[in-house]
Amino acid sequence: MFSSQQLFARPWQPWRPSRLLLLVPVGLIVMITVADTVSPADIVLGPLLVIAPAVTAWFEGPVLTGVIGATAAAAQAFIGWRSGVLWSRNIMVQIVALIVLSLLIVVFCAVRERRTRELAQVRSVAEAAQRVLLWPLPQRLGTLQLACVYMAAEEEAEIGGDLYAAARNAEGTRVVIGDVRGKGLSAVGEAALLLGAFREAAHHNAALPELAVSLEQSVTRYLADFEPADEAGERFATVLLLEIPDRDPVARLTSCGHLAPLLLSADRPVTAPDLVPSPPLGVGLTGPDDISVAVLPFAAGDTLLLYTDGVVEARDRGGAFYPLAERVAQWAGHSPQSLLHHIQRDLLAHTGGRLGDDAALIAIRRAPALDHLTGPARLLPHPR
Repeated sequence: MFSSQQLFARPWQPWRPSRLLLLVPVGLIVMITVADTVSPADIVLGPLLVIAPAVTAWFEGPVLTGVIGATAAAAQAFIGWRSGVLWSRNIMVQIVALIVLSLLIVVFCAVRERRTRELAQVRSVAEAAQRVLLWPLPQRLGTLQLACVYMAAEEEAEIGGDLYAAARNAEGTRVVIGDVRGKGLSAVGEAALLLGAFREAAHHNAALPELAVSLEQSVTRYLADFEPADEAGERFATVLLLEIPDRDPVARLTSCGHLAPLLLSADRPVTAPDLVPSPPLGVGLTGPDDISVAVLPFAAGDTLLLYTDGVVEARDRGGAFYPLAERVAQWAGHSPQSLLHHIQRDLLAHTGGRLGDDAALIAIRRAPALDHLTGPARLLPHPR
């Protein structure tokens, strides 16, 4: 379910059973026919033949279900012929009833297959939209190793309001992770706007406060045009902006209502930096002077774990929240890909395989000192 660059759900495909399962309904027809033939005259087993097409419909389509239904009707006719009462009213009614029931089962199969194809198409489009909206992060960006995971809360959904992106400039790497309030297409549209605005503004703003104000302006313009009247003033997005210079062992962070990341180190406890969050985007950031920037040590071998509230607000059956900081301590020395793999499995085990909200995580590790860049910052191609 995950790759070295990004963890995505695999494309959904209908289950294709083995054709050997057809031996089950065929065997039932043979068994019922033989049993009815050798049974006393007062024991009638022929009506049980309807079980065969009903069982076939569980794992096959309308064509083979119809074939099994026709075979069952032929077996009923054989039972009547073998008993010398083929043209009796009782046998004819049983044959007609078996044919009618088989036709109804075939219709059910046809409707089910059509809906299955529609669902497969919808999921394929959703996956394509997900990959367009959230470009996969590369394994390596400058002096950093990265991995990310997105888990949708809805079983049939691949996209939601959580977002993340990374961009390079001449001095280092900038990363954003965020969560748009709401669900559905409106949340997806706002998330797409934020990602596009970040990818453009990340190259033109010298400091994180200016970048946050630029994103606020983009969100404000979007809401002015597209915010529903009944949700006026209720739409916003929380984001965490991160800036990691190539040559300085620090990381700079600005939070607009978003959760602080976790700092993992193999020889230190898991910590969360003290952030003074600014208001979320869309509720009125006044200017860069009102936005604080936190600076924390980020040396070679350290890992920053960014996440959305869908992770820490995930509950188990008893209602307990997922203890992210406590759980990740045991995997502090792992690579970003391995770290997210362990978190994803542990999170799904905690919730019983079902999340209450979309969840996104990014793991960023500064490469060991010997692997740092020694020349000008290297711009790596961004996969699409």
